[in-house]
Amino acid sequence: MPMASEQEREGEAPGLRVGSGAWRWPPVWPYSDTDFIPKEDIIEPKAAPVTGILAGNLPKPDEIEEEKKETLDVLKYWGEEKAGIKTEIDPDAVKKLKEHYAFYLRDGMSVLELGAAEDSYLPDGLKLSRHVGVGADKSLMGQNSALTESFVVNLNDVIEEQGVNSDELRALGADTFDAILMANTIDFLTSPREVFRSAWALLKPGGIMIVPFTNKEAYSSKFERAQTKMWRDMNDDQHMWICGSFFQFSASDGWEKLKGFDISPEGAKKEEGIMSALSAKKGMNMYVVQATKASVDEVVDPNDPEKSFRSKMWLLPTLEERDKQLLAPRLARVYKTMSDEKLTEAILKNVENLPKIYESLIKMDQFAFTFGMQAQLATDLITDPSFNGKDEQILALKMGLGLRKPSTEFWEPIGQKTASMSPEDKVNLLAHIVPRFGSNDPSQEAALNEFVAGLDPTFGVIRSKCPNMTESDVQLIGTEILAAEILQPGRSTKKEYATWLCSLTEHELTEMVAKRKSYKEKAVSDMKAMQEERKAEAARIEEQRQKMIAQQKKAREERSMVFNPETGRME
Repeated sequence: MPMASEQEREGEAPGLRVGSGAWRWPPVWPYSDTDFIPKEDIIEPKAAPVTGILAGNLPKPDEIEEEKKETLDVLKYWGEEKAGIKTEIDPDAVKKLKEHYAFYLRDGMSVLELGAAEDSYLPDGLKLSRHVGVGADKSLMGQNSALTESFVVNLNDVIEEQGVNSDELRALGADTFDAILMANTIDFLTSPREVFRSAWALLKPGGIMIVPFTNKEAYSSKFERAQTKMWRDMNDDQHMWICGSFFQFSASDGWEKLKGFDISPEGAKKEEGIMSALSAKKGMNMYVVQATKASVDEVVDPNDPEKSFRSKMWLLPTLEERDKQLLAPRLARVYKTMSDEKLTEAILKNVENLPKIYESLIKMDQFAFTFGMQAQLATDLITDPSFNGKDEQILALKMGLGLRKPSTEFWEPIGQKTASMSPEDKVNLLAHIVPRFGSNDPSQEAALNEFVAGLDPTFGVIRSKCPNMTESDVQLIGTEILAAEILQPGRSTKKEYATWLCSLTEHELTEMVAKRKSYKEKAVSDMKAMQEERKAEAARIEEQRQKMIAQQKKAREERSMVFNPETGRME
């Protein structure tokens, strides 16, 4: 059943099957490591010898000999073993692909083709200004007269979470091409996110990436050894969703107008499973998933700061999509409260430090440290102009989180003296302290030491003035006023701080606690309201989609002719 509205089909090539609003994604990368490995290269865990188990002698894991396999050498496979062997796509499918390209490619465009071979399937008469071919078989690219230049690259050689590890590809320059084509290549990619990240970087803003692919059996007799397990196990409908997910999980909203097409020739075989095996071959199916590159906001849009911060995080490594969704509204909320231009510039610059923070935070997933708390700590850190992601600050963060042995002179006593504070309040305290490290300022180093030394005296004064205050509240308000007055050099001397603290009344201290808690309650309330608004908007979109599907179904049941998106005709 097509999932695209009539409005979405307007201005698009025939065969639109999945519109931009129909895709649904999980919050994190949903695949296992073995999904993108050829089946022949997957190493199954070797079981312990049965005789040893029966005898009660269980070997240690490092005593079990690991099976070694000779994995596929990509360049040798394509450049030597399969050198000169052509893909040979069905002529009717080629015709459909050329028609699809003709709808989006224009004379004068600069085009990069990933996975280039002997034929680019370009429309007849198209005159590109530049057509760069990147493939694994030099001899086949040499037969392709459409290419103006070409070079060999192993697209499966990548730098994790960054892109394809190729100096030649990087030398092409960022924001260079009007279009990127990658036909019949996706089924061989072992690191698809990195390939799509490189493509995003190479495209001009507004440029289009078009990814055509055929049914999985189209050339399996020739190249099955290089096809990934995922491609061989999944069906064509799943392949379309999977291809769409590569766009989503490579640059998120950095890809716009994500659409899926079924441009199979009329009469091409549609059955799956046993029916596919029993039916006669009717031609090759052809599918396309494509999207355009969005522009990163160079400055924050005051009317929609959340969108701007999301754009800054599109290509950040380490962070999952879930983390970005939690961070963007928090950063936007902080931005709206700031009037100092220098502070807002510091936030924008510090976004690039988020991966450093999350390299530590992801290790807290196994503890009672929620994703929301992680996002709040990261937000608090990068919105502090003193935070710059230096090694000293990251080490302090790890010690504060308990990921490194805490220093006996600082983090150990802080942990002991703030044991009654809630996890959320400890996160807030951590955000106050970590940016103070690594300053190379003697006065700041002294302030850190004075903070530790001042905990017990501060708590003692508060307890004496507020005998009915809970210990968690004593520690909460004590650490906050100590951090505000002592952690920042020049704010108060020790004597000034002590005099001020002793002058506070019980009423003033309890008011401080109440005010502090009200901030937290308002933040939680605002976040809940925002989540409810998003939920309502998602429900509205889903309702519209279901209505559209119902209307299409009714049209098929009651009318003699309806629009067939697969053929682009009324039938």
